[in-house]
Amino acid sequence: MGETTQFIVREMKTEDAKEAAAVCKKCFGKHGAPRRKFLEDAAWSWRHRFFVAEVDGKIAACAGARVAEFYEDYYEAEKKNAYVEIVAVDPNYHGRGIGTELFTKLIDTLADIGVKSVYLNVHPANTPAIEFYKRFGFKYRSLPEEYPEQAAMYLMVERQWTRNSPSEQ
Repeated sequence: MGETTQFIVREMKTEDAKEAAAVCKKCFGKHGAPRRKFLEDAAWSWRHRFFVAEVDGKIAACAGARVAEFYEDYYEAEKKNAYVEIVAVDPNYHGRGIGTELFTKLIDTLADIGVKSVYLNVHPANTPAIEFYKRFGFKYRSLPEEYPEQAAMYLMVERQWTRNSPSEQ
C-alpha cells in the first residue's frame, strides 16, 4: 500500500455531487463519467446507495449502487440484487486504502438491506479494477444475449454475499 492518508467514508449528499462528478471525470474522462445531475439524484433516491470518501474536507472518491436492477417487481427485487453504478477514486489517492474501505462500506450496506447478489461491468483491459473486485469475491459472468455490443467491451461479475472482508476471503 502507498502512503497513509486520513479519510472518512460517509453517505453521499446532494451537495457532494459536483465534487464527486469531478472525481469521476478524472477517473473516466469526460464521456465516461456520470453527470452531476445523476449523482444529485442518486444521493436521495430510495433505489440508490452512494458513499463518498473525504480527505481534508474534499471528496477523494465515490461509489454507489442501484438496488433492484434486474427484476421488474421492485418490491420483491429490492432485497435481492444491486448493480454497482460507479467506483471512482481520484488517481492522486490510489494505493491508500480509500477504495477498499469505500467499497467495503457499499457492499456491507447492501448486505444489511438484504441484497443477495451484486453486479457490475468492468472493461476487460482494466486489470487493476478486475483484481480489486476479485479481492471482494466477485467472479466473471457472461452477459445476457440481449447486450451483444457490450459483450466485447465488458465483463459482467457478480458476488453472492458473505460477510467477510476482502482480506478474509
